[in-house]
Amino acid sequence: MATPFYPLFLSILLLFSSSTAFSARIGNHQKALPNVVPRVRESPAKKFIRELNLSPKHDVNIVANDFAGNESRIVEKPLKLNVLGDPDPSVADLGHHAGYFRLPHTVGARMFYFFFESRRKNNSDPVVIWLTGGPGCGSELALFYENGPFHITDSLSLVWNDFGWDKVSNILFIDQPTGTGFSYSSSDNDLRHDEKGVSNDLYYFLQAFFKKHPEYAKNDFYITGESYAGHYVPAIAGRVNQGNKNKEGIIINLKGFAIGNGLTNPLIQYKGLPDYALEHKLISQSYYTSMQESVTECEDAIKDCDTNGGDSCGTAFYLGNEIFDDILSSAGNINYYDIRKQCKGQLCYDFSNVENFLNQDTVREALGVGDIEWVSCSSTVYDAMIDDWMRNLEVGIPALLEDGIKLLVYAGEYDLVCNWLGNSRWVQAMEWSGQKDFLAAPNVSFTVNGVEAGLRKGYGPLTFLKVLNAGHMVPMDQPQASLEMLERWTKGNL
Repeated sequence: MATPFYPLFLSILLLFSSSTAFSARIGNHQKALPNVVPRVRESPAKKFIRELNLSPKHDVNIVANDFAGNESRIVEKPLKLNVLGDPDPSVADLGHHAGYFRLPHTVGARMFYFFFESRRKNNSDPVVIWLTGGPGCGSELALFYENGPFHITDSLSLVWNDFGWDKVSNILFIDQPTGTGFSYSSSDNDLRHDEKGVSNDLYYFLQAFFKKHPEYAKNDFYITGESYAGHYVPAIAGRVNQGNKNKEGIIINLKGFAIGNGLTNPLIQYKGLPDYALEHKLISQSYYTSMQESVTECEDAIKDCDTNGGDSCGTAFYLGNEIFDDILSSAGNINYYDIRKQCKGQLCYDFSNVENFLNQDTVREALGVGDIEWVSCSSTVYDAMIDDWMRNLEVGIPALLEDGIKLLVYAGEYDLVCNWLGNSRWVQAMEWSGQKDFLAAPNVSFTVNGVEAGLRKGYGPLTFLKVLNAGHMVPMDQPQASLEMLERWTKGNL
């Protein structure tokens, strides 16, 4: 859920509005940007949480007492959850794990994760890591509603997901940055504010994980995520590649990274918001024309952010949210994660079952999280990352492509917030040695069971896939197509 307006999920979703505190910061820039008129509005993270029918008891997991003690390595336990209906092999034979890793170079941060071995019991299947967006949303949103092994019923029972990504991979779901989901710290000094901190934490975790599970250390490794993970995924891919080249630890067999409906290059993607809205008749031509001055101001602020950093990044964030708010004021009560749908009042999705399920005492005991309660999405973590929001994470990708590391960018066609148009544009604009050949490549139909499920364009290590009949959360809207996508891509035949 990536997401200023997103996500999800998030892994997943990105949220597009600003807090009262942030609005106050904008006042410092009004001489430079006289057209900016701050609005007092609800915190974007809290708005987002409400729209998903979530109500975390705590805003962030900062705890006074560390129940795990001074253990410095990974502490992992077998995960035994009751699931209705056994797969083949049975649940008793599957390797399901949950654990904590104490992050180095922190006061007391612990990263929580799930690890599900391949349902095929094939030790050679790739290792895949999934990162949910927000920023600040727990990976369990994706785990239970998108591509994990299970779904949750209204009676809070677990049933098997026939299209879980664990059917073709050994998959990790991570609660990060610190304070998200079941991850916690004893100090708010451990909250992250940029991709350097996020990617270092994940790199240290992966080193510890492969030390714990050496049987998987040589497997092909893929980094995947959604929404604000359009920032996380290229950052951690770059960090792993750097660590491999510098021989900092265990060599991680990084083969590729995938971004689903992500925010990666804000300069291009925010400019594309009105274009997408006009194309889908969410706004009129006259309304579109009237927005162009705001778009130009936002572009200038994003460029200033990339060049100078600091408060200019907050200004860019605010102006970007203004563009999004302007579209919504014209479009009405649409579900901006899937414009085919309408939100019912303030409710766009109902993900309350996952919150109710994870905060049961029996489930927390099975997970080994003590008294830590699950924080679905943290507005504190979200706000801590605001100055990271408008940073361009595309800049590090060409070097990865030149090293032969594959990139898949996929996007559901009906998502507004991280729409396919903006994602396609930044992919095409990216300068690398194969750019001309990529641009010249034809669009090819992506079919599943003989039915067209998307349009693919690719050359060498780079692939872009527009997924049909899907919104922001492709694995939720098109589960079979997303599973086919993952398997074919990791096997090199997408």
